[in-house]
Amino acid sequence: MAPPVRYCIPGERLCNLEEGSPGSGTYTRHGYIFSSLAGCLMKSSENGALPVVSVVRETESQLLPDVGAIVTCKVSSINSRFAKVHILYVGSMPLKNSFRGTIRKEDVRATEKDKISLGDAQSNYLLTTAENELGVVVAHSESGIQMVPISWCEMQCPKTHTKEFRKVARVQPEFLQT
Repeated sequence: MAPPVRYCIPGERLCNLEEGSPGSGTYTRHGYIFSSLAGCLMKSSENGALPVVSVVRETESQLLPDVGAIVTCKVSSINSRFAKVHILYVGSMPLKNSFRGTIRKEDVRATEKDKISLGDAQSNYLLTTAENELGVVVAHSESGIQMVPISWCEMQCPKTHTKEFRKVARVQPEFLQT
């Protein structure tokens, strides 16, 4: 029967240096081995030597949005002060779970930059479209038709010819799929 799996968290004291030697996912301090990440505790020994103590993460680790990351979001609601979004991609990598974000009205233009705060899946990321490359990539009109950009601040419905003000993204060629 396999030994029970023990999970540990960063900073958790695992054992003293007389009981094992540090492996991956660990660090030493004051004669003890500590976990440097969340995961499963593993001990392996060869030839009667001290066991190597290591911490192994799950095979798929969760990608997190980070300060300065370019993210792709879907707007879930809008009011006069801000837009609530779901973050779906970090760079070109899709997320396993979406994160919530907020784009404030004052962060739509180049007034304040780097408005992202870190946290877990329950956190709310504060985003900005202050750079020229950032903004709306795809929008749909009230009639459900995909709009086309006609300037950096306007999109138009090709069916009804209705214009709507949007801060349009200037998508770089390397991010376009052909």
